[in-house]
Amino acid sequence: MPLVAGVDSSTQSCKVVIRDAESGALVREGRATHPNGTEVDPAAWWVALQEAITQAGGLEDVSAISIGGQQHGMVVLNTDGQVIRDALLWNDTRSAAQADDIVAKFGAQQIAELTGSLPVASFTSTKLLWLRQNEPDNAKQVAAVCLPHDWLTWRLAGYGPQSESQLGPDLEALTTDASDASGTGYFNPSTGMYLPEVLEYVLGHVPALPKIIAGNEVAHSTANGLKIGAGAGDNAAAAFGVLAAAGDVVVSLGTSGTVFAVSATATQDKTGTIAGFASASGEFLPLVCTLNAARVLDSFSKLLGVDHAELGSLALKAAPGAEGIVLIPYFEGERTPNLPDAKAQINGMTLANSTRENFARAAIEGMLCGLAAGLAALQDAGVKTNRVILVGGAAANTAVQQIAAEVFGTEIVVPAPGEYVANGAARQAASIALGSTPAWSIETLATIAAKGQGPALAQYQSVAATLLK
Repeated sequence: MPLVAGVDSSTQSCKVVIRDAESGALVREGRATHPNGTEVDPAAWWVALQEAITQAGGLEDVSAISIGGQQHGMVVLNTDGQVIRDALLWNDTRSAAQADDIVAKFGAQQIAELTGSLPVASFTSTKLLWLRQNEPDNAKQVAAVCLPHDWLTWRLAGYGPQSESQLGPDLEALTTDASDASGTGYFNPSTGMYLPEVLEYVLGHVPALPKIIAGNEVAHSTANGLKIGAGAGDNAAAAFGVLAAAGDVVVSLGTSGTVFAVSATATQDKTGTIAGFASASGEFLPLVCTLNAARVLDSFSKLLGVDHAELGSLALKAAPGAEGIVLIPYFEGERTPNLPDAKAQINGMTLANSTRENFARAAIEGMLCGLAAGLAALQDAGVKTNRVILVGGAAANTAVQQIAAEVFGTEIVVPAPGEYVANGAARQAASIALGSTPAWSIETLATIAAKGQGPALAQYQSVAATLLK
């Protein structure tokens, strides 16, 4: 039975899973941490990848590998293949003004039609414009631009700076896939083509860009016979990993929160609520993202002196709506709505309702209500919703599951905890090892029937609306 490997190179860590290509059974796995921060030297990702591969028992018996990675991060290379400066990550909001500049240049309608999305500070295009305006000498050196998973794939294939690689700095050997390219802000997911006019504006010239590889194609083959797949953006890989189909909306509760669905048709939302990304399976992945998800629970657990399980127990002792207490969880600004400089707020407190139980409930409701607005936006855009697949570390919390059914008003399915980005990447690797995509099974941790929507969402919407005026 051939073995395949999948990688999740996320903001916080690198995970590697090695699975049986046909059954999907987990054989072994490894993990290594990434440094904190919103700008990171990509060399740290390479070191972590090597550590995680070693911890997973190496790749000697592996037929194929694919890498899923955090979207948007700007990796800029010079002609020697060297990284010019630390990569600006998706959660670096310094380029919010540049997002406005791009919209002013092209117009909201035109840029949404060109790229499927309205640019926000997360997107690579805004970071390139920031680089050009604030570090012009660095901008002039840029010979190639790639994303975190593109750079790691390139390095894994043997490319890179001359002193550190087997094959040298061949920038034309950079590869990516449509799902990750669709988050750059200079790629058209409907045509599958890059947009030189956007690149010329944001960087001042058109650099070398990774070649787009389909998910069922081999991007590279090493001298040892290892096949390397195209890889994918983290959300697209997660959708592929949980076997999401039409009618399934995936809500991911990680560092950021995302709501996305596989769709046969593209979206072009000029308001910027929906990002019109591509999927890992050759379709589209309309997506709404918030910057604040599981770390909201981290913050309130610390505040109340409890762990996540105890926070959930406290929350379930409170009534839906937390007796009027509403958390607007914009701890690190927000991407949807686009309020990069916003701060978190607690509203509706009285002497009577200021209890630990209500604060715990408000924390979970606030996190989920921001994502419920995203679900509503997808539904308004015509995306069919039969059920919500809830994934991410916070999804295992019983209180989060139950409150999600009240907030979203639909059936909640919670897959057993797993590395679904890495699993999706492994499933892609299996498709190139076997010649067709395997139908792996997913173990379900919980299914919660749809409940009538409680007061939390209406309360949240009322308070949040004041921030948009």
